[in-house]
Amino acid sequence: MATPTLPVPTGPHPVGTTSVHLEDVSRPDPWIADVPTRELMITIWYPAAYASGPRARYLTHAEAVAALAGQKVPFTPDTLSSVRTHAFPYAPLAPGLRELPLIVLSPGFTRPRATLTSIGEDLASHGYVAVAIDHTYETPATSFPDGRVATFALGHGVARTPEFWHKVKTGRARDASFVLDQLLGSAPPWAGAAALAPDRIGMAGHSAGGAATVAAMVADKRIRAGCDVDGSTDPLIPDTGLDRPFLFLGRDGQYAPGDGPAADTWARDWPLLTGWKRWLVVAGAQHPSFTDLGLLADQLGLPLGATGSGLRTMTITRAYLRAFFDQHLRGDAEPTAFDRLTADHPEVRSCLPPAASRVPRQPLTQDILGGH
Repeated sequence: MATPTLPVPTGPHPVGTTSVHLEDVSRPDPWIADVPTRELMITIWYPAAYASGPRARYLTHAEAVAALAGQKVPFTPDTLSSVRTHAFPYAPLAPGLRELPLIVLSPGFTRPRATLTSIGEDLASHGYVAVAIDHTYETPATSFPDGRVATFALGHGVARTPEFWHKVKTGRARDASFVLDQLLGSAPPWAGAAALAPDRIGMAGHSAGGAATVAAMVADKRIRAGCDVDGSTDPLIPDTGLDRPFLFLGRDGQYAPGDGPAADTWARDWPLLTGWKRWLVVAGAQHPSFTDLGLLADQLGLPLGATGSGLRTMTITRAYLRAFFDQHLRGDAEPTAFDRLTADHPEVRSCLPPAASRVPRQPLTQDILGGH
């Protein structure tokens, strides 16, 4: 079987990458009772000075083994661990760059941060710094620099109640804020952090990571623009609303107004989004199509039920995310440029929920940063 490939970044910059271990000593791990601190691994993609040396691996062998555990697939973990990205480890940051916008990326529940590689690399090739978070114990395997591997801890015996999902999303908001604290602090863990613009921060996520973007924006005003990609939300926006730019991007048949419970969560939040906002759905996509999983599945012969290719949906996802952040973090795009994207992407349609589709709010009693 041929080794799968990822799409080439579309921007003018080569892409550098590094992985960083972070430890939040101010709080215990939310999932494992006897772990006194919250440890995270993040991947940073950034515009590099030049392309040199071997490209970064997509997954380690241990991560590939964990990702495929218990699944019947016609390939081995070596197939995944042999995939190479388009980023060059530890390449120097492109010289002369200043005030770089920073995008935080949060993957879907049970998905590693690597599944957002194509998005992170593309943003970096256009002059962004993108940082994807592994939310420890919510993913099959998180490898730490000292050789430890934290595996998924929320399987059998953990009920998927509304309170559970609230904890997932608000816990991820805390992870995102901690990552920002570290990168923007006085002793950042990445040498390129001095080039970041603290007033140009965005966040996007897939599935639970997309819903967590809402929680993070409510909790952290440093995040100026956010996108939820195919994730149903909790009632976290206060009655006063969220006045920063927000994009909903999901699959048609699941997230168009009237499609069902998932779409109803967006309809509930829609009137509370009081700034610039768009609600878009993509025809032919399935849930994994917005991540690397869709295009890798196509190459590996794994049917997902999508009528559009994974590569096409990833092309759409990258184009709309970059245009959204260009407009709201850089201000270097015409106000109508985002909406004109539909001319080149006929699979995408804009939605406006009728008043009848709006779902009453049912607030939870927990604080936005949730304590469990």
